[in-house]
Amino acid sequence: MATFQYDAVDPSGRTVKGKIEADNEQMVLARLHEQHFHILSVTEAKASMKLQFASKTQKVKLPALVVFSRQFATMIDAGIPIIKCLDILESQVKEEGLKGVINATKRDVKGGLSLTDALAKHPHVFSKLYVNMIRAAEIGGILDTILDRLAGFLETEMEIKGKVKSAMMYPIIVLCFAGLMVVALFLFVLPRFKEIFTSMNVEMPPTTQFLFDASDWLQKFWWLVAMIITGSIVALKKYDKTVKGHFVLDGLKLKLPIFGDLVLKMSISRFARTFGTLIASGVPMMRSLEIIGETSGNAVLAQAINNARVSIREGAKISHPLAASGLFPSMVTHMIDVGEETGRLAEMLTKVADFYDNEVDAMVKGLTSMIEPLLIVFMGVVVGFIAISVMAPIFKLVTSIH
Repeated sequence: MATFQYDAVDPSGRTVKGKIEADNEQMVLARLHEQHFHILSVTEAKASMKLQFASKTQKVKLPALVVFSRQFATMIDAGIPIIKCLDILESQVKEEGLKGVINATKRDVKGGLSLTDALAKHPHVFSKLYVNMIRAAEIGGILDTILDRLAGFLETEMEIKGKVKSAMMYPIIVLCFAGLMVVALFLFVLPRFKEIFTSMNVEMPPTTQFLFDASDWLQKFWWLVAMIITGSIVALKKYDKTVKGHFVLDGLKLKLPIFGDLVLKMSISRFARTFGTLIASGVPMMRSLEIIGETSGNAVLAQAINNARVSIREGAKISHPLAASGLFPSMVTHMIDVGEETGRLAEMLTKVADFYDNEVDAMVKGLTSMIEPLLIVFMGVVVGFIAISVMAPIFKLVTSIH
């Protein structure tokens, strides 16, 4: 439903203004005529500036999009009209960004746009994958099925991302805390020990002298260290925004020890699940590959997928160019080949995605169990080195007194 503002003259002759919620302007006019109002003007109220701003600037969190898709699918399956569905969803959503998007989508659909075109106006919320699956759903008349499939796809993606983030959170926090403690030792603790040892004319071992020299340098040039770190991060981000830089950095991600294999498996899982979902939803293969290339998240993988599109256009099977890229393991290309031969490509791709999701899960658990003892050893070595270097002059001093 939309909100309409009206100016009218009531039966007593007073000019009144008000708002009415209705599906269209004709219903507003009918209601006012029932109250014997003389209508001066009726206009549809625009969405609030807050909602308009939110719909254009705020990103929508993945869990909110999952709930939106699942609820939308349920209501469509129940036979509720699309505009009524959007009206109900807008009233239930608490996230301002998504509320603004639903409001704008509802107005566009009322204005005559298809649901696909209305959603496509919000690319920061609805990806090309989402929009193209909705287009296929509208053409095939299976909107409830596709929305439910989208919700399942987004839930799986959210689960994998959540596992990786939770696994990486512990080591990142420990490393950041350790770095802060080391900096505090160099800036505040070691200078005090140096003053004590210098006043007592204690001869310092090379390791202790090195620590004190490093502490002095850091006290004088801490700003230079901060500038180098900040400058490196900014330069890396700018380089990543260039086409060549993005390609090079994505290639390096795949070559990292241990983590490169994890990134590749996650990328293959995403490729297979997205491709399988699109094919099962009725999106043509060439269009599906184009969407996957644009949403793959890795430039090197995107190039391999685009090369596959070119080969398919020339009559080759999809499995051959993927195998030639060197990125896809033989198990993946063989299953895709079997899927093409048997006409069960979507099913085979889903099996590949499930397999690699399990591989990623096992690898994340293995990394978590391996990283924890490595961090403990690393921290022990750093703290032990500093402690021994500081204690060595004290032992020497005590020995000289005896």
